[in-house]
Amino acid sequence: MLHLFEKFGIELEYMIVREDDHSVAPIADRLIADFCGAPLNECEVESCGVSNELAAHVIELKTPEPAADFAAMEAGFTAAVGRINKTLSLHSARLLPGPMHPTLDPATESFTWPHEGQEIYSLYDSIFNCRGHGWFNLQSCHINLPFAGDREFALLHSAVILLLPLMPALTAGSPFLDGRISGLADTRLDIYQHNQDRCPSITGLVIPEPAFSQTDYRKTILEPMYREIAPFDPSGILGHEWLNSRGAIARFDRNAIEIRLLDVQECPAADLALAQFIIAALRRLAEDRGSSLGKLVLRSPTREKKRQLQEVIRNGMDAPLIIPELRDAFDLPGHVTTAGGFWRYLFDSGHPDALPEDARAIVDRILRVGNLSTRLIAAHRQRDAPAGFRPITDSLAACLAENRLFDASPHRLSIPFPVDGVRK
Repeated sequence: MLHLFEKFGIELEYMIVREDDHSVAPIADRLIADFCGAPLNECEVESCGVSNELAAHVIELKTPEPAADFAAMEAGFTAAVGRINKTLSLHSARLLPGPMHPTLDPATESFTWPHEGQEIYSLYDSIFNCRGHGWFNLQSCHINLPFAGDREFALLHSAVILLLPLMPALTAGSPFLDGRISGLADTRLDIYQHNQDRCPSITGLVIPEPAFSQTDYRKTILEPMYREIAPFDPSGILGHEWLNSRGAIARFDRNAIEIRLLDVQECPAADLALAQFIIAALRRLAEDRGSSLGKLVLRSPTREKKRQLQEVIRNGMDAPLIIPELRDAFDLPGHVTTAGGFWRYLFDSGHPDALPEDARAIVDRILRVGNLSTRLIAAHRQRDAPAGFRPITDSLAACLAENRLFDASPHRLSIPFPVDGVRK
């Protein structure tokens, strides 16, 4: 059994799009069959696991086992992306990163996975009507954090609850919806929180309710959810921990908390750098505050933490800090008043060895020039209207293929490493 911050699991979701116009291509089954001979739920490409999702144009890449070597993870994801793109080229398709396709019309372009596990997706569709952006246009990065026993669970869950409302300030990358600027830093999360309004206990307030043991968690979160879904699911198909759609969920079946709130970025280097930064912040919080974390979590109701999240969804890095326990948890100075300022302060005041040099360079750049959403808006406003979103999706696809950060400069929408002279 793994202990706190010992090893981690990372999952990255990507769209499959056609090479000619970058519309979505529902061929995840054909891609997986190319690698393992049949459209199975999972296969392995290079050192990554690859699995299907509800949408037939989405695949998930993941670490096959928990690991601590983020450089090896990045190499594995990059190699898998290269191999998958090479295979997709035979179908005139490629991978596109980013949490939302800027012009997708889910009413006309959405298709569900038609093979093994399809009965789960059909049931979801019958209950929630899955023909919308919330089911077919939401790609994310998941971080799985292990715990051993109730004491470690309580510590980790408390730290996650406190930091979760501010995490999307770093990772917001979805400013477009239906071919226009939505006006939100994180459109994906705005849609995500309403996906399952028919059964509100499944998503709750997105920020998890305080629960400090497995028994407490089951009573507070899981059992109400199972009761509410039961009339729609008499066979109990959905009665599992993965039904929980909060921004972070407990997976007692594998002794981990899975953070699900993060928009997937433009390349594995960015996702893994931000994941390491978030993990370092959680570790710092757990080590500095210890058992007092539970009391901090209880100082304000979950609804107030949701209000903080809403500010971040709207304003990203510029969102005001409105939860006083965050200030107390990190002894923030008075001049730190925004989500971006919060993360800048943690970055500058953290131990230099908490992040490897490559990750520090990437996080520093994001804190200086803006999250992906900010950079995408800047790039879009610099383009001629007739060009639409194609220059941006071209650049995003190149960023993924070449493991590059996205840059909004007028003449170069993606920047190769070295980033600030770090990566060779």
